Amino acid sequence: MKTGFARMFAAIACLALAPAALAADGPAYGARLEGFDYPHPVRTFAFETQRRPVEMAYMDVAPTGEPNGRTALLLHGKNFCAATWENTIAALARAGYRVVAPDQVGFCKSSKPDGHQYALAGLAHDTRALLASLGIERSVVVGHSMGGMLAIRYALMHPDAVEHLALVGPIGLEDWAALGVPYQPIDKVYAGELRTDYDSIRAYQEAVYYAGQWRPEFERWARMQAGMYAGPGRETVAWHQALTYDMLMAQPVVYELPRLQVPTTLFIGVHDRTALGRAAAVPEVQAVLGDYRALGRRAAAEIPGAALVEYEDLGHSPHIQDPERFQRDLLRALSR
Repeated sequence: MKTGFARMFAAIACLALAPAALAADGPAYGARLEGFDYPHPVRTFAFETQRRPVEMAYMDVAPTGEPNGRTALLLHGKNFCAATWENTIAALARAGYRVVAPDQVGFCKSSKPDGHQYALAGLAHDTRALLASLGIERSVVVGHSMGGMLAIRYALMHPDAVEHLALVGPIGLEDWAALGVPYQPIDKVYAGELRTDYDSIRAYQEAVYYAGQWRPEFERWARMQAGMYAGPGRETVAWHQALTYDMLMAQPVVYELPRLQVPTTLFIGVHDRTALGRAAAVPEVQAVLGDYRALGRRAAAEIPGAALVEYEDLGHSPHIQDPERFQRDLLRALSR
């Protein structure tokens, strides 16, 4: 039975080697995730960027408990969508928060414009414009995975707009290229994305997101991601995933952590081993990447006044793997 690094590397190998499949036994969704239902009504923020009209899809959820006058902005990860915040949205709304959860341009239900040049600063700018259109000046910002990396850039660009920064399994706490991950041309990354299917997605999620565990409630999110690769817009989805991979590799934020000026809490599953480009690196480099126990502690030491919440039994997605525990810890942190 594979455990630890062996299971994780096997899962990553599946991502690289598994043949494409059209998920005959599962759903297929459109390039903008048409056919997949979100837990709340989806609105669109229309604007122009890089000489093209685009739409950013988002959910804007009113408090279900006594309103506290605060707003929570939730930023999804690269292999996630705004819908994967479902349980967190419900908990924050019960606690009195207005909750805004967008799909970034290039992801999920938002536009995937041809010729788009992706930048974390650009996504942060677009997100700030969305909140401004909704009349929201300040918010707590909760970012998971890539969304954590984006949340850091957002807080650096707009510190006065951030009440509290909550980073959930954030990527970008290390510079993968500097540590030895070789450059991969976008065309090569795209070819690898086209080989993605349900089996490779589930294997990776089980090993990395959920610390080797699998429960029925995780199935929905694996099928959501697989359905985009199985649908008629699979080439569009794969291409924009490749472009955003290149963005993340080329735009590290780890060196700027000491510049953060907002109250910050990190939520780290110590079984997390997420590291972009790991499969392309030599074994000696693979072995040292994505050590989230060390990365979380180092980041907490470098971010002024940061707090750290560690989960000894969880992986990359504590808000999905153990939502009640995460929600309790998140609400406690936001009350600081």
